[in-house]
Amino acid sequence: MPYVNIKITREGATAEQKAELIHGVTELLRTVLGKNPQTTVVVIDEVETDNWGIGGESVTLRRQRGQ
Repeated sequence: MPYVNIKITREGATAEQKAELIHGVTELLRTVLGKNPQTTVVVIDEVETDNWGIGGESVTLRRQRGQ
């Protein structure tokens, strides 16, 4: 039973986009590894940019500076 965890920043991904991610990842596992889609679990976690850090600072701060 494959388990895939996708983490993205919470910046407005639509329900349709998330459904496409879930479907696409499930199909990729079926095609490449022969995994059963009925037992494939995909979880999408949306994280606030204040809680996502790169290079010792939050994404929020990096984006405010234009990086």
